[in-house]
Amino acid sequence: MGVVETLEAWSGFGAAMAGVSGALAGLLIVAMSVNIEVIVASKSLPARAGASIATLVLTVIVSCLLLVPGATMLGYGVEVLVGTAIAWVFEGVATMRVLRFVDAASPSRPAVILVGALPLLAFTVGGVLLAAGVGGGMAGVVLGAALAITSSVLISWVTLVEVRR
Repeated sequence: MGVVETLEAWSGFGAAMAGVSGALAGLLIVAMSVNIEVIVASKSLPARAGASIATLVLTVIVSCLLLVPGATMLGYGVEVLVGTAIAWVFEGVATMRVLRFVDAASPSRPAVILVGALPLLAFTVGGVLLAAGVGGGMAGVVLGAALAITSSVLISWVTLVEVRR
């Protein structure tokens, strides 16, 4: 099986994940607009919400890139890494806000940081493996996409529900 055939075998996953993560990103933005005053008043929630949306947008883009005919593993791996690097910037800002404004004694502080970073870590490993041409790269992308949806739902819950308590 050639390199192009390997990526083409993932086109169904790419189409499904692009639709799911795109719809979730849209719903997240609309839902946040309902509580925007409370979210913006927080010192860490806007950055966390932005990082969550950036991770979902990364998932949409990475998934759509799987649909490009004739893509190579190297090219796709580099694209995954470039997109992930941009999302890491958003996550870095969110992490700095959490470290600065969330009580250090809070048991949720490490979890908040971990939930945001895990999808990007998986995308980074997947991108590196794809660009290097070794096996397991798509497993990293799949894991990153699954973790992106999971973490975004968790962060959305905190952003939309917990702020009202």
